[in-house]
Amino acid sequence: MAGKDLTHFDAQGQAHMVDVSDKAVTSRVAVAEGWIRMAPDTFEIISAGRARKGDVLGIARLAGIMGAKKTAELIPLCHPLPITKVAVDLTLDADLPGVRIEATVKTTGQTGVEMEALTAVSTAALTVYDMTKAVDKAMEIGGIRVILKDGGKSGRYEAE
Repeated sequence: MAGKDLTHFDAQGQAHMVDVSDKAVTSRVAVAEGWIRMAPDTFEIISAGRARKGDVLGIARLAGIMGAKKTAELIPLCHPLPITKVAVDLTLDADLPGVRIEATVKTTGQTGVEMEALTAVSTAALTVYDMTKAVDKAMEIGGIRVILKDGGKSGRYEAE
């Protein structure tokens, strides 16, 4: 990592959108993960489908997909991308207790979709919180990170 320049700053240190016009159009994919930890009672409410606001996991999945599509509107220097796939998987984990979230985003373009995958996970986790905060304000969101990135000049990255 040492010796790499931050690409979102110009020679004068001013923030700018990276010019990707000379990059090749390639297939790109990113996978991100995260979790939301909650009280056992809250976990049981979600597991049993008894949340007052409805299907927590289904709505959080849709929110994650929508979040990925809106990334360029939320993150100032992200390029708007033609996303070709977004999949958001939410898995109940009694050991956490809580929900594990994984998002896969694909495109064919000149820049990657890591930010879209991270935004999908974050939005899904925030939606779980919003839908169940009436019974558990102490929920914790964490572990949000890119676990796979492939495509483009920098090639493949896989988290350890």
